[in-house]
Amino acid sequence: MSIGAGIALFAIGAILAFAVNVEVEWVNLDLIGYILMGAGALVFVIGLVLMLRRRRTETVTRTAVDPNSSEQVTRRSTSQTDETL
Repeated sequence: MSIGAGIALFAIGAILAFAVNVEVEWVNLDLIGYILMGAGALVFVIGLVLMLRRRRTETVTRTAVDPNSSEQVTRRSTSQTDETL
């Protein structure tokens, strides 16, 4: 979600900075556009870094009956994938 929000902020900032030609006395729309573009780029980069740092862990539990002793045996295996750069 943060990647999409970063792209949206960047697009809104670019529209304000380059496409809107309205003069308002109490606010500078070009400056607000540049600030939104910078914030959008920052949010986009942070979103990418957090997505790439995500770690995944899978745990599989198997229960079976031992044919020799007729007891239930539970085996767990955990695999961890580290996708950091």
